[in-house]
Amino acid sequence: MTKINHRTGILMAVNVLILVTLYISNGWSLDSRDYQNISMDRFVEMMEQKDFVLIDVHIPYAGEIPETDLLIPFNDIKQHKNELPDDKNTKIVVYCISGPMGYVAAEKLVSMGYRQVIHFQGGMVAWKNSGKRLVNRPN
Repeated sequence: MTKINHRTGILMAVNVLILVTLYISNGWSLDSRDYQNISMDRFVEMMEQKDFVLIDVHIPYAGEIPETDLLIPFNDIKQHKNELPDDKNTKIVVYCISGPMGYVAAEKLVSMGYRQVIHFQGGMVAWKNSGKRLVNRPN
């Protein structure tokens, strides 16, 4: 009887480890519906209509995708809430160089109540690799 309980305990621990791994690998979110991840192709389609606020969250500054609306460091989103739209239903797209800072920023925006948060996963690397140019703001 003890061996059966021991095996059950080990199986439960393994399942918990698997769930934690999935949690971390999915941008720190158990519920991927909190924000949407999009690819380069989808981002290009969206840029044709540009009906969203585009935020570069990468630090340090390394250039930006043309038509970027805001530059807000990923780890300072809450401190810049006065720059963000008042309407929590506003569509917001965040990006960084390649993804990790964007995941953090997307999570923070969702935690602040924004309901249409989108993360451009490939960021500036994907943009440049597709032959598109980055721009630099004057100092």
